[in-house]
Amino acid sequence: MVASREIHLNSRPHGMPRKDNFRTITVEVPEPGPGEFLIRNVWMSVDPYMRGRMHDRESYIPPFQLNAPLEGGAVGEVLRSHHPDFKPGDMVLHMRGWREYALGDGSMVKLPPTGAPADLYLGLLGIPGLTAYFGLFDIAGLQKGETVFISGGAGAVGSVAIQLAKIHGCHVIASCGSDEKAHWLREETGADHVINYRTVDDLNAALRAAAPEGIDVYFDNVGGEHLEAALDCLKLNGRIAACGMISQYNDVGEGVGIRNLLMVVGKRLTIKGFIVSDYMHRREEALVPMMQWYHEGRLNSRSTVFEGIESAADAMIGLFEGTNTGKMLVNLCSHQQHGIEVEFI
Repeated sequence: MVASREIHLNSRPHGMPRKDNFRTITVEVPEPGPGEFLIRNVWMSVDPYMRGRMHDRESYIPPFQLNAPLEGGAVGEVLRSHHPDFKPGDMVLHMRGWREYALGDGSMVKLPPTGAPADLYLGLLGIPGLTAYFGLFDIAGLQKGETVFISGGAGAVGSVAIQLAKIHGCHVIASCGSDEKAHWLREETGADHVINYRTVDDLNAALRAAAPEGIDVYFDNVGGEHLEAALDCLKLNGRIAACGMISQYNDVGEGVGIRNLLMVVGKRLTIKGFIVSDYMHRREEALVPMMQWYHEGRLNSRSTVFEGIESAADAMIGLFEGTNTGKMLVNLCSHQQHGIEVEFI
């Protein structure tokens, strides 16, 4: 058996998650049985959607259980195997993160020898990148030359969406929460105009100034005030791809509604929410061009990295405090080489 630390949900957060909502437990992982293999996790993903799973309510994905390990995306190395398709040294992508070791089976994805670092499969070439790809091109139907507004532009999904829209020949406006992030978005992702929503007095007016003729598409990662500003600025027959609304994930009580939703009618707008898991059967279709753009240097990535599983709760809290630029990751094996520009916490 192997001793492994894992993160359990100790209590359900009320509002912003706190460190005492989580607990670190040491368990013994048994030797792999027939058809199984032992994985040492190297990278662990921290994602906004996980906050919704901390509520005990029905949703598109089951809630986390109290006093049980959390789950999330991870990349790990196969150490010992009794499965014919997986051998020691293989790197696998799976959903048994938030623990140092896990038992795997044939349902996991073996990473191909593409020349891309393994950590990218949790960000640029993983769920965030696929979310940006299908959200822009399938849900929003983005066309060359259009003007698109992407909220949460410095996040894992938003930063990829900006770059994909620029590759597609679009004019891109993005929002973020600091001047440092705004500089990164302009210099590294190619955003044409960046709004620091924390420093502007009127987000609606700032968006209007950035797009005086209006926007064709809004890629929504934030909701709330950002959605109201986008509704006001969208052109006739504009489209909204509703990816996430992180500004509301920690709301307590009823919250505040969208005050100008009537514009959907007069402007004949289309709003469509989506979950990327509905598109995973088309994963390879998206990864072919994205891998090409990555190797051509047209797609780049940045992550904020916390070190060690003991920092996982801090990483989750930091996600909602705006600590991260790009993808939020926890490195479980500090000797591993990073494949992306990182900011260590």
